[in-house]
Amino acid sequence: MHYVTDFHLHSKYSRAVSPQMTLPVMASYARQKGIDILTAADFTHPVWFKEMQSLLEEAEEGLYRLKNEDTQLKPIRFILSTELSSIYKQGDKLRRIHNLLFVRSLATAEKLTKALVSRGCNLNADGRPIVGISSEALLELLLSIDDRSFLIPCHIWTPHFGVYGSASGFNSLEEAFGEYAKYIYGIETGLSSDPDMNWQIKELMHRSILSFSDAHSPAKMSREATVFDLEEPTYENIRQAIMQLSTKSQTKNKIVYTLEFYPEEGKYHFSGHRNCKVSLGPDEIREGGTTCPVCHRRLTEGVLYRVQELSDPALLDRVQTKENESGVKWYLDKMHIQPSYVKLVPLLEIAAESLRSTVNSQKSKDLYAKLCRELESELHILLRAPIADIEKVGGMKVAQGIIKVREGTISIEPGYDGEYGKVAIWEEGEIQQIQNVPQLKLDF
Repeated sequence: MHYVTDFHLHSKYSRAVSPQMTLPVMASYARQKGIDILTAADFTHPVWFKEMQSLLEEAEEGLYRLKNEDTQLKPIRFILSTELSSIYKQGDKLRRIHNLLFVRSLATAEKLTKALVSRGCNLNADGRPIVGISSEALLELLLSIDDRSFLIPCHIWTPHFGVYGSASGFNSLEEAFGEYAKYIYGIETGLSSDPDMNWQIKELMHRSILSFSDAHSPAKMSREATVFDLEEPTYENIRQAIMQLSTKSQTKNKIVYTLEFYPEEGKYHFSGHRNCKVSLGPDEIREGGTTCPVCHRRLTEGVLYRVQELSDPALLDRVQTKENESGVKWYLDKMHIQPSYVKLVPLLEIAAESLRSTVNSQKSKDLYAKLCRELESELHILLRAPIADIEKVGGMKVAQGIIKVREGTISIEPGYDGEYGKVAIWEEGEIQQIQNVPQLKLDF
């Protein structure tokens, strides 16, 4: 059975995170969005951990549910994970690496927390704490507490905090994790890269490529997600699915596909300087160098350029595009090593642009809520709902927007240096033209 998962989130106890990021609210949004399993993240924060203990009970092996959950509602499960920010010096360079740690029980989470405190880590200040422990030592510690725990390097290409990041990262997983690199079974793409970009890295060919939202508010959940095919929804089955490519195991538990942000929309896709309003693609960097033409300081190097720096030329051109019965474009690895993926634009963004409004306006939120309420969930609308049904509930412009996103006929101004890319589903004047079309083509 397929399960949609989002395993990179933050609680209200992390910095710059919405106070709405509580377990009951997250579960409510998960139903609206079409997510089955979330993470109860930030378990190293002592106050948040006590809340988790009071609100959660084990449902299946290693997965939790809210106590007194309404049985009339779709069940939502939680896995235990937390993001740690390791800042340390290695090879005469300051490293700042973010990693996701997964454990199978609240008891194991508590043991890990105590072990971090005993090593001098301050876990009270932030749900995503800063620790002075190297990535290798962190994984060694995690496995010494429970060898069924696992670690996934997150948003691996982010310049300042990714394991491959240009500012403080490494050129390989072995360089970062040493002898423990063999226990890295998967990586998280981050918003500024997609699987196709990661398929160009030789050491990732036999590691799972996962995508999660890194959401700081409920509305951002599921903007990236991973879909598993599991015999039963358990921690161990999820772990086996992630390990499958590395261990070549015959498990029936698999990653089926990932749901991806368009990487151009990510805030580090291109190189540039936000303050100088300079944004440059890889070809421009190779021609003009990495110095900002305005302030003459070093540019923040973009993910696309960094991927090309580390890519293996023999692995280029591995992707092919197919279209399913709903008109959605799917991207497949031609070497048939990795699962496929599909690129999406969040439904709220489509609704807002169809109204010529913003994602924060009440009318955009109302249209989004109506669509999700009457058409099952956000992901169902984006991926599977018949266009005729979408038009009936949301109107012609929303229906046309869904078609354009499914076809990939949109334009995006790439993000750079912390600035998100700007999506344009319709070209200038195109909305008015759509309004004048007597009948929308709906025969997908």
